[in-house]
Amino acid sequence: MTSPARPLRADARRNREALLTAAGDLLGERGDDVQIEEIAARAGVGVGTLYRHFADKDALVAAIVGRRFAAATDLARAAEELPDADAAFTALLDGYLESVAGDSAFRRALLGPEEPRWEAISAEKTAFREVVSRIVERAVRESVLREDFGADDFILVTRGAMANMGENEDWRRHVRLQLEGVRPRPSAPAPSA
Repeated sequence: MTSPARPLRADARRNREALLTAAGDLLGERGDDVQIEEIAARAGVGVGTLYRHFADKDALVAAIVGRRFAAATDLARAAEELPDADAAFTALLDGYLESVAGDSAFRRALLGPEEPRWEAISAEKTAFREVVSRIVERAVRESVLREDFGADDFILVTRGAMANMGENEDWRRHVRLQLEGVRPRPSAPAPSA
């Protein structure tokens, strides 16, 4: 579950955030090999506290991903407000990728061999996708993107970039190369008679 059913007390909220931060750090560093006990210790709480907030490690990962999607949705809504379709699409793409560049736990969850359990974060994922769809549709309508580009293609482009994120900044070049392929091609001049 990404958010509790009722408001948490201040200390419980701090514990939950500490667990999410510790889990994000450890999972980002080492992947699924991290044990629940290590996460609790890094957060400075007991294992029982962890289990009061999250049923299992999958629920903890879902919360990390849900938190990132919620932040990405805020970013996407801000991009959507830009008056220029190209600026809106670029702000969405660059902002989203910049935000996940430092979040290897999120990237591992999306790109890992196991299909993530999305039911716990379906609202966050749906909200993000809806805003992305509107930005992409506007960019297509205004000839910023090819007419066959869709929200699913946005996901493919971003996942490709995430797969190339590492110590260097090569992922930025990867994105620019991909964007050259999704921009409309200029019409060829008519042959002279």
